[in-house]
Amino acid sequence: MEPATRRPNNLRSNVLLVRVLSFGLLLLLFLAPFAYTITLNINNSAGVQISGDQESRLRDYYSSVFQDLITEGFLSPESKSLCLETLTGEDVLALKQIGVADSVGVYYNRSGRLPFYNNTFDFEFSGMYRSAEPVQFASEVSRTLKPGGFFVIHTAAKDDYSLNSLLDLFNFCKLIRYRDIDGINPSTPSIREVVLMKENGILSVTGNSDNKCSVPGYKRELIRNAEPLIQKEPLKPWISLRRNVRYLPSMVDISFKNRYVYIDVGARNYGSSIGSWFKKQYPKQNKNFHVYAIEADKAFHEEYRTKKRVTLLPYAAWVRNETLFFEISRELTRTNEERGRGMGRVQAARSSSSFVGDSDKIEGFDFAVWLKKTVSERDFVVVKMDVEGSEFYLVPRLVETGAICLIDELFIECHYNRLQRCCPGKRSPKFQKTYKQCLDLFSSLRESGVLVHQWW
Repeated sequence: MEPATRRPNNLRSNVLLVRVLSFGLLLLLFLAPFAYTITLNINNSAGVQISGDQESRLRDYYSSVFQDLITEGFLSPESKSLCLETLTGEDVLALKQIGVADSVGVYYNRSGRLPFYNNTFDFEFSGMYRSAEPVQFASEVSRTLKPGGFFVIHTAAKDDYSLNSLLDLFNFCKLIRYRDIDGINPSTPSIREVVLMKENGILSVTGNSDNKCSVPGYKRELIRNAEPLIQKEPLKPWISLRRNVRYLPSMVDISFKNRYVYIDVGARNYGSSIGSWFKKQYPKQNKNFHVYAIEADKAFHEEYRTKKRVTLLPYAAWVRNETLFFEISRELTRTNEERGRGMGRVQAARSSSSFVGDSDKIEGFDFAVWLKKTVSERDFVVVKMDVEGSEFYLVPRLVETGAICLIDELFIECHYNRLQRCCPGKRSPKFQKTYKQCLDLFSSLRESGVLVHQWW
């Protein structure tokens, strides 16, 4: 009879164990969305392996930084403080050691919501910016920082372009000051410290709605550092002249941009410029660019179906939404025995009488309007334009609508009555514009503050 009296106790124990395990499982499921976030109250919670000597030097470095911020009034012992993107926790420990007791840190380098209430912190600090989602990162700083609170960020980027990109991200804040200070190690001997103060909790994501735009002075300075325009018409324009181009990412840091976009207007086949030039030669600073290929010629559409991170727009970039005729030019090969498919030109349908022969009816779209709907001022946008003479219509439309200010770097192949390779001394009858008119187009863009390069 004794075993029978023990069975209910065992049963109750088993039921209790099942309940405990079930509760634990539910708790894990609840906490799973925040698993990437590590709240730090102890050293090296992010799992980064450093020596004791490195820990000491890091702590001393951050202590010096925070002491200066206390002296300037941006931080106080009573501040409720948060360290963002912390890897070792030494910044948090430094705050506690100098008397800022209410301090925590998070290892936050992905998109997601921080596990803190709105308007929680008086002071937030990012020791070395590395976020892969800058707009989400800025939004979370905006949400968790109190109005009147200070946000201090350290970055290795010290050019004016990156500073203004940073200010565009944190447009809910007022710039208090920035300065260059000693870096944390020999690999970064000098870094930029930026101090911002939150004015309100609203993070605007809308761009300029009117058509006028002005190019700021820091962008105009970049043009002075760009390669000079080729003033004299090249005698052999078919020889590549792109070797001396000073690309924008070779002059500035582009880390504070939200997205990275390359738009190839008149892309032709994938290997024409996307695969042969942009993928291999353009300095992308390890950023992943989304590519838009705008190509009206149906002969090149099929291969884009297998290309990842490339969106094909099978239309003609134009100044309005309307039906166009796409002329398929035919050019003699060297043997003069067969004809190959040449570059295509577009013409409005109302003028289609000159395109009754070898032509296709296509749809054109307002490129400037599409651009304003697709990208924003927070994106890094590169545009290459090879549109067989339509640049003399598209560029004025971009300027007229203000869409030109959304383009960070522009490459244009300007089409003119250039000298022909086959026939010395003779010019192409395909285009009526002169080289001077092309040069005037480039010069006017640069004078307006647009970083444009001659494309050949």
